[in-house]
Order: sequence, then structure tokens, then C-alpha cells
Amino acid sequence: MTTGTQDRLTAPEASIARKRSDGRLTLIDCWRDFIRRPTPPIIGAAILAALVARILVGDWSWRDAILPVLILALEPFTEWAIHVYVLHSRPLTVAGKRFDLPAASEHREHHDDPSKLDGVLIPIYVVVGGIPLIAALTLGYAALVQLLVGGELIALWTSGMLAGYLMLGLYEWIHFLIHSPYVPRGRYYKSVRRSHRLHHYKNEHYWFGVTVDVGDRVIGTFPDPATVERSATARALHADVD
Repeated sequence: MTTGTQDRLTAPEASIARKRSDGRLTLIDCWRDFIRRPTPPIIGAAILAALVARILVGDWSWRDAILPVLILALEPFTEWAIHVYVLHSRPLTVAGKRFDLPAASEHREHHDDPSKLDGVLIPIYVVVGGIPLIAALTLGYAALVQLLVGGELIALWTSGMLAGYLMLGLYEWIHFLIHSPYVPRGRYYKSVRRSHRLHHYKNEHYWFGVTVDVGDRVIGTFPDPATVERSATARALHADVD
């Protein structure tokens, strides 16, 4: 594993402290920096609480796999929809007043300076609001699963919550790692890193996936980069909405 050369997408080489005597950046260095930032501990606490709850509830069965599999299958499309319809939403003008989602405004700032690690992670207010939202959504899914195939509602629910929080944590970690100066050799990471760089540098209307590109491939926003014109606003989303 090695570090990458500095560019406008990657955080500066000195942005993450290193422990190795030879100065090489490791995955552990990135993880240590990641968990010291505001949102990872909140997500980690939610994961731990859901895990403890699931263990205490007991009543294990094959049905426990249903919600995690469903969440995993929906993740590419959930991620795509949030990126397109929330993070890239445009301000609305109603009765002469302009309304803009804070998350969309902050995402434009992220496109302005994608090398700034402080702007990579999900805002605290979104994480704090998203944790109970995931709990509510998975409760609804659990009730549906119970209706269709039976099982203990609380057991199904806690299994779903745990999967949902793990997926949220994975999204945060992968997005952080993509913008860090760390460059692993793994095929999966290379693929998502390349796609995300294309979204930032080539054209912001394509390559919306972060943890996986399945949603883009199915929906049609994963074109051959050679066929896509470079967007003048990929690094300046505010210019497209002002």
C-alpha cells in the first residue's frame, strides 16, 4: 500500500499522521484519523447499540438474513437516489423566497474543494437525524417480513437496524478513504475510487455511486468516460444554481 500523488481530489499527504518509521501511509493511519472525526463515533455507537440489542433479543432464525440482504440489495439505488435528488438538488424559489437544502449546499462546497477531508463526511445533523430514520424504516420492513414469512418482530427489526447502521458506516468510511491520500491496490477500491473521481472531475451528472456502482450501471449513469464531455461545473456546482 502506498500514498498517491497530490491532486485536487486527494487530501494533502500531510493531512493524516503516519506511525511507520519510513513515513508510509497505512490503512490503520487512515482509520485512526477517521474515527477521531465527529460522525464515525456516533455511527459506531449506533452499531454497537443495535448489536447488543440483537444479542439480547435472541430468537435467532433464518429470517434474520432477510432484512440485511434486502438492505444490501437496495443500497446501490438508495445511495444513487440520495446523491441525485438530495445532494444534487437545486434551490427552489417559492413566493419570491429561495429555499435550499443545507445538505445540497454543503455538497456543493465539497465539489468546490474535494481534497478537504472535513467536508467529506456526512454532516452531524444528518447522521443524528438518520439514525432514528433508519430505525423507523427497518421497523416497517420488519413488520412486512413478519407478515409475509413470520418470525419475531423485534428480532427482525434489530437485525435490520444493525445492517442499516453498518451500511451507513461503510459509506462514510469508503467516501473518506477515497478522498484521503491512501491508495490501496485492491480491485474493488480502485473501481469505486476511479468512478468517484470521474464524478468530481469529468462530469457531475454521472457516476453517483460511492460504495458500489451497481445503481449507476442499472440506471444508465455509468457511461464510457471517453464518450462524456468534461463538465465546466463539476468543480463548481454553485455556478450551475446561482
